[in-house]
Amino acid sequence: MSAKEIRVTQSVLVMGGDGFCGWPTALHLSALGNEVAILDNLSRRRIDAELGIESLTPIASIGERLAVWKRVSGKTINLHPIDIAHDYDALKNVLEEVRPDAIVHFAEQRAAPYSMRSPAAKRYTVDNNINGTHNILAAIVELDLDIHLVHLGTMGVYGYDGSGIEIPEGYLDVKITGADGNLFHRSIVFPTAPGSVYHLTKSMDHLMFQFYARNDGLRITDLHQGIVWGTQTEETRLDPLLINRFDYDGDYGTVLNRFLMQAVIGHPLTVHGTGGQTRAFINIQDTVRCIAIALANPPERNERVKVFNQVAETHRVRDLAALVAGIAGATVAKVDNPRKEAAENELTVSNAAFRTLGYDPILLRDQLLSEIMEIVRKYADRYLPEAIPARSVWTRKNKPGVIKQGRDRS
Repeated sequence: MSAKEIRVTQSVLVMGGDGFCGWPTALHLSALGNEVAILDNLSRRRIDAELGIESLTPIASIGERLAVWKRVSGKTINLHPIDIAHDYDALKNVLEEVRPDAIVHFAEQRAAPYSMRSPAAKRYTVDNNINGTHNILAAIVELDLDIHLVHLGTMGVYGYDGSGIEIPEGYLDVKITGADGNLFHRSIVFPTAPGSVYHLTKSMDHLMFQFYARNDGLRITDLHQGIVWGTQTEETRLDPLLINRFDYDGDYGTVLNRFLMQAVIGHPLTVHGTGGQTRAFINIQDTVRCIAIALANPPERNERVKVFNQVAETHRVRDLAALVAGIAGATVAKVDNPRKEAAENELTVSNAAFRTLGYDPILLRDQLLSEIMEIVRKYADRYLPEAIPARSVWTRKNKPGVIKQGRDRS
């Protein structure tokens, strides 16, 4: 899947463009020739300060990042430092001024564990995510703009208890028996079963999109993405100051990144519960490519919301731990599961829509994690040991994922 195949030049606002997925996406879309601007209130950096933890990779200021990108690419990305959840007028003014062809919406608190950390974190996640999404939709309608909205959702809206069927892309064709015994054919939104406050907000986004597409004819694509692994993309490799985030802490560190960090520093790989939880995965390079594909294939006006499952593969957590342990010679430790979820689940996901549009995914077995391991080794002196355990618990009955004295290791 080459850039040439998906090149569609347009004006794009990347909301949340300073974050883990937003930053490399903004650079990739700019490299493809799009006119890109970023809207971001830099809240992810403030959460770092709140948690007392930084990305393992050193992240330059947003001003430095954008200046370096202009130097290495010759392209300008403008920044609008706006809180879209609470400054509706500023958001509306930018949309009216720029009149973008498309919006890529990443401007949401993205970590399930953080969303369960405390009552304050739960309230912040709902306030930020729901208000931000609805303000975008309301502003597009008020200004009567024909904007294609591409939203980064999550496979986690469907939960991890296992449905026993392949999860379709957004919709399920069903037959309902009426009172008179006749069968009625319907296409319904595939039911969500959110497993955290974060996933709950994404489920609510999904419902808002359905309403605004039906009521106002908005053109919306909702991407239900798996867990992202990897750090760098072609664009972030161009200069050290463009490097992407690498989160390894218990709240924001995705499971694979956490395992890799643990392996390099000699910490046992902490597997929650039985490790039988199956998750969907995608490489960060595929994330930015899939966004470009979605932008190049918008829905028509008054068409129902397009839903793509943005995933490459699924793996059980214990199998991932075994993979990393085998590569790095690490040990594995089973710890309590801080989440309220099934101990074992199956997860089968359709990604037919992206496949038909030319998506050829990067798989874990292809990359062998070598580049990520090298990044972790390079910046290992920046890690904080106390940040590794997953301490945010889902209920009072759950316990943090902390290694206890005498706990078996394999």
